[in-house]
Amino acid sequence: MRIAYFDCFAGASGDMILGALVDAGVDIHELQEGLDGLHLSDYELQVSRVQKGAITATDLRVVVGREAPERKIADVEIVIRNSDLPEETRESAMAIFRRLVTVEADIHGDDVEEVHLHEVGGTDAIVDVVSTLLALSLLGVEKVYASRLPLGHGFVRCAHGLLPLPAPATLELLKGVPVTQVDVEGELVTPTGAAILTSLVHEFGLHPEMSIERIGYGAGKSEFAFPNVLRVLVGTSPQPMGESREMVVLLETNLDDMNPELYDHIMQALFAAGALDVYLQPIQAKKNRPGVLLSVLCHPQSAQELSSVIFAETTTLGIRQQALERICLHRETVMVETPYGQVRIKVAKLGEKTMNLAPEYEDCRRLALEKRKPLKEVYAAAEAAARQWRERS
Repeated sequence: MRIAYFDCFAGASGDMILGALVDAGVDIHELQEGLDGLHLSDYELQVSRVQKGAITATDLRVVVGREAPERKIADVEIVIRNSDLPEETRESAMAIFRRLVTVEADIHGDDVEEVHLHEVGGTDAIVDVVSTLLALSLLGVEKVYASRLPLGHGFVRCAHGLLPLPAPATLELLKGVPVTQVDVEGELVTPTGAAILTSLVHEFGLHPEMSIERIGYGAGKSEFAFPNVLRVLVGTSPQPMGESREMVVLLETNLDDMNPELYDHIMQALFAAGALDVYLQPIQAKKNRPGVLLSVLCHPQSAQELSSVIFAETTTLGIRQQALERICLHRETVMVETPYGQVRIKVAKLGEKTMNLAPEYEDCRRLALEKRKPLKEVYAAAEAAARQWRERS
């Protein structure tokens, strides 16, 4: 299994994370091609090599051409939903921004939909988040780990005025994450960096057993007595490639008094907030009423936010929660050529044996609309191309 470990001895921010991944070997041109799917034109990625103490690192900056608009979560969602990004990237990006806006709403006592995201809703923050997801995919990373996070002290000036460090949003995002206080005046972990890491990292602590293949350093913008860089180690773990195991949380609630038209919206909201899976089952509820069992599978760090979504969007008064172990096949994505264009194929393997091949639905749907062909024909062509790929492999 290919993994990445972020060694955050000097903290973490969105540009430091991305800079480290580029330094570890992500091709900037491939990254830009992926970012073009956002349809955001008024920005530029600037990459340079800088010296931070005794370490040479990649300094990556998202330079916005004009003043970034003040976005709410609905505005960010429009940008991401209307993009040509892979579906998994869109969902992961929205989950990160949903975490950010939920925290901001709690801190300032506002409604989630009315919160102005200010700095973290700007074009640079959107590019930071999406670029990180694309970069991890380009490196083939399947699981992310990170060290404990250092926190500095002092004050930072932002759209809300002068705030103490660590910033309130950063602290909220880092609940349940191992941190350490260091005697440094300045912001070491930014809200964007905290949101990205706490959404993607499987486990915080010492790095897991791995065979290191690449090392990257991403430069921070401040100067400290120590090198202000974020280090990432990319390599393989000795875990068999056939399957992986992880702890997940199952949230469930019985619903017997809701308009069924609402369930589609609820499912989308849960996926946007980071759910791994959402499903509904018909049940016979109390007083012999027909009802629905809503089940949500998620990572442990997402359970609280997803519970808040369930309480906000449904009529339930209680949620059952249990910890489970999930076993997953090794998964990878390959690109195949069809008569209608390129389609991504999801490949599931057990050891060296291919168990399942599944065309990416969104790719097939897009080609069907572009070529004005029935979706089933495009899908069948993708399945045939996938079988040919397996025979060649």
